[in-house]
Amino acid sequence: MDAPSALRNSRSQARLSLEWADGERQEISHTRLRGACPCSQCRAARLRGEISVVDEGVRLERIALQGYGVQLVFSDGHERGIYPWGFLRELGAATLTPGPSP
Repeated sequence: MDAPSALRNSRSQARLSLEWADGERQEISHTRLRGACPCSQCRAARLRGEISVVDEGVRLERIALQGYGVQLVFSDGHERGIYPWGFLRELGAATLTPGPSP
């Protein structure tokens, strides 16, 4: 999957905004991103049924491009997850922001 045409992090609103080449726009909260971390440690915990509550105050501190996605670094120190573009698009699908009207 291709990278979004625009990627913006709003620390004040605690949201990551993505705009895709087809014009679709999405916003994903920092809390949701942290809770859905795809790293092996977080995935294993979810498979064991361990539900970790993400602090509402968690913020996305840094975004590092990785070609097929992004590595996200959070204010709680977690930085292991690499979020592939397709994963981000699916994660944001439930919180779509309508694009401009034709």
